[in-house]
Amino acid sequence: MQAQALLHLLQFASPALPIGAYSYSQALEAALESGAVHDAATARSWIADSLHQVMARWDGPLCWRLMQGFAQHDADSVACWSERFIASRDTAEFRAETVQMGYSLNKLLQELGVVDETRLAMLQAGGEVTLPAAYACAVAALAIPHEEALLAMLFAWAENQVLVCVKSVPLGQVAGQRMLLSLRDELAAAAQTAMQLGDEEMGNWTPGLSLLSMRHEVQYSRLYRS
Repeated sequence: MQAQALLHLLQFASPALPIGAYSYSQALEAALESGAVHDAATARSWIADSLHQVMARWDGPLCWRLMQGFAQHDADSVACWSERFIASRDTAEFRAETVQMGYSLNKLLQELGVVDETRLAMLQAGGEVTLPAAYACAVAALAIPHEEALLAMLFAWAENQVLVCVKSVPLGQVAGQRMLLSLRDELAAAAQTAMQLGDEEMGNWTPGLSLLSMRHEVQYSRLYRS
């Protein structure tokens, strides 16, 4: 991997990217409220289950397809998978999350001037921009290798989940870093699964997660937007 591509990846996968990722827990806060997550062991179990059942089988493979679509200037593929991702957001908070961060990253890409007009047009063709589509657009425009970009996306998601636990379980900073280290092999396995799944094998059927997300919409006291 060339140094320039690596530096681009570090920037666009960083939690410091100003798109608001830190303000979402993806229903983890509701799991904390219910008691399903209450210590380091249950926090790790939650993150690992979400990684393998959702990220590896839906968000990851879909992002993989979007990266290929943008790289090949395949507008039909980009539109198809963007539409399917929006449709898969089955609660108001999940939908608002990807639309808000997709909008923010789309705007950032325009202001930085790192994406050509053709790819920007593909990204914006469907109206609402999803976060995976905006990320994939940046990956293609900056010539970042797809495998590394996918793994970075999964790591950034896991890091954000761990940070929610550090703040809210609460866990110590060292315990959070220990948890991230323990997830290395599982993140690599999830990336491999995401790259290998066929279209008919993809899915994010997790009704329990959807119910927790709906509970979070009316949760009285909360720090996060999802």
